[in-house]
Amino acid sequence: MSTPRMSLLEIFDAALQAVDGRRCVRERLRQRPKKGQISLVAVGKAAGAMAAGAREILGERIVSALVVSKHGHLESVSARLPDWELFEAGHPLPDGRSLAAGDRLIAFLHQKPQRPLLFLLSGGASSLVESPVDGVGGDFLVRANRWLLGSGLAIGEMNRVRKALSRIKGGGLLHWVGDRPVTVLAISDVPGDEPGVIGSGLLTPEVITPDGMENFGLPEWLDSVVRQAIRQRRIYGGHGPAIEIIANLEQAKAAAAREARKLGYRVKVVDGFVAGDAAAVGVRLADELKVAEPGVTVWGGETTVVLPPEPGQGGRNQHLALAAAGQLQGHDNLWFLSAGTDGTDGPTEDAGALVDGATLTRARNESFDPDQALRQAGSGSLLEASGDLVTTGPTGTNVMDLMLGLKL
Repeated sequence: MSTPRMSLLEIFDAALQAVDGRRCVRERLRQRPKKGQISLVAVGKAAGAMAAGAREILGERIVSALVVSKHGHLESVSARLPDWELFEAGHPLPDGRSLAAGDRLIAFLHQKPQRPLLFLLSGGASSLVESPVDGVGGDFLVRANRWLLGSGLAIGEMNRVRKALSRIKGGGLLHWVGDRPVTVLAISDVPGDEPGVIGSGLLTPEVITPDGMENFGLPEWLDSVVRQAIRQRRIYGGHGPAIEIIANLEQAKAAAAREARKLGYRVKVVDGFVAGDAAAVGVRLADELKVAEPGVTVWGGETTVVLPPEPGQGGRNQHLALAAAGQLQGHDNLWFLSAGTDGTDGPTEDAGALVDGATLTRARNESFDPDQALRQAGSGSLLEASGDLVTTGPTGTNVMDLMLGLKL
């Protein structure tokens, strides 16, 4: 018989399978297959899985291909993509390989002949491929992105700053795509599935201005460079290609609900996007679970964490789950899971955590202070000691975060 913890993990896994990049690309191309020879570009944390799905359907019609993903995310698919160019780069912070990937992407698009292009896009591209404007180097990009990731800004706001510093974001890449036919299939990791926010809008033209950025609280060293970079950005004057969303958070939530019902639970799917400070959200969702009817509750979204100067080990989902555990303390009929669908929570190798009413007791028995862990953004170390981390490895998708509650 399945335990409550096993049930939540099974529900989470079913959600991941529903938005798997390989499966979703394969189904889309099977329904509307492309004809003739094409070139393929796949960029993002789900790039390997998406590219594998395309190869299964299109085979030798893909004459040339470039696949860019996070370090360690292409190992499982490399055997399925022989003779294709596979490129791994830094995430969540760009690195030298990210700049090299940007250069290689531009060179790939320059290749002759310029065949029709299949572009597979998923979250993470903001860090994985980059070609900064003149005067912005790799060290500055790392510093800027480190500040952005700890700023508490929403993803759209962070990506607006990233676009300002880039030659290829905000539609800049279209200068090298040219007038060839382009099909773009995307897995959305942003609220509202906005194409211009996914991967910082590589193929979505946008005029970037400094208007409103004063509300972002950018430090002077970053603000001055952003304003200078905006003045030198080369604006693409045409229209970008249509971007088709083939997987998103709502699909994952619906799949989680189906699996929970299959397991015999009453299900409540909460509409709306979960956002805001991770600790505050964790408290709120735990309180909602405590007063809910018995069964499974499904939420989805993406929270933020303002990091201290020297943060500990953890990510936003672990932070959220630890805050929730404080509200569940002493309840033996409540379980709560928060995890990133890409399998990576912040800079860690864990997806998130699954906590219960005894999590804090187990942590204190291992000499951890939950309040201190939250203050220092060190939830991961505590949750490792309490045995509550959820580790999936790379999942082949990326549709933000799922939160699942179970009440018996």
